[in-house]
Amino acid sequence: VLNGNTDIAVGNVVGSNILNVLLVLGIGALIAPLAVHSQLIRQEVPIMIGASLLLVVLIVDGRLGRLDALLLALLMVGYMTFLVVQSRAEGKELRDEYAEVVCRPGEWDSHWAVQTLLIVVGLGLLVLGSDWMVDAAVAFARVMGVSDLVIGLTVIAVGTSMPEIAASIMAAVRGERDIAVGNVIGSNTFNILGCLGISGLMSGDGLSIAPAVLNFDLWVMVAVAVACLPVFIAGREIGRGKGLMFVGYYAAYVAYLILGAQQHDALDEYSAIMIGFVLPITIVTLVAMLIRNQKSQAGPPG
Repeated sequence: VLNGNTDIAVGNVVGSNILNVLLVLGIGALIAPLAVHSQLIRQEVPIMIGASLLLVVLIVDGRLGRLDALLLALLMVGYMTFLVVQSRAEGKELRDEYAEVVCRPGEWDSHWAVQTLLIVVGLGLLVLGSDWMVDAAVAFARVMGVSDLVIGLTVIAVGTSMPEIAASIMAAVRGERDIAVGNVIGSNTFNILGCLGISGLMSGDGLSIAPAVLNFDLWVMVAVAVACLPVFIAGREIGRGKGLMFVGYYAAYVAYLILGAQQHDALDEYSAIMIGFVLPITIVTLVAMLIRNQKSQAGPPG
């Protein structure tokens, strides 16, 4: 935003949210089926969906104004405060279990001073790396002849989602299957409320939203967020089959972006297949998941 590349800022958030669900969860599920905690279904996923729908309302006029950004930032502060209060109300047994996983007394980095230094150094390197990434992405976009938006939706989105990818893969490998899912859902909510809220406040007159985002990418992001509910509810886990489906959908989304950026002759035919064939099958599949889950919970008639 400070460099005037607002399309990269918006594309980064929208692209990262799509990538987090489809690619990050997809890869994690292919490594090991991911467990879905009940709190995610009751609380975190609805909050993510609400934040996504709120973003649609705020930017439907083609701009995220500073008052809109302030609202998002305030909601982020409120959400973080709510999570802290909620965590403090948790039982001692759950807190002790968390302490066993996270706290490592006697390790070289266990002292608060060392941890503070690592945070400061890490944030400094993160800012420097972000600056380098934006500069390189802009140059890459010019060489490839594509827009900043497409770069933000793809290259930047992948780059900024690397922490989620690494965390989810390691969580799946180590058997912490519920952490992998919570990592993605929390990141998506923070992307909308925090990243767009803060970057919108840093902009002089708000963020302009590209028509392509309003016409397509934003709705893909919302659809992916909404689809999490039936997928998560069905079986309370993301198995390898669903993981493969997620990865396939992300590949299809990236293929559409590439064809659109090149104005390829096959774009119209590809879009027709996705809208007329793939989308209806997906909707039917999600509805079937919900119906089957309700029947399994109801049990056999007695």
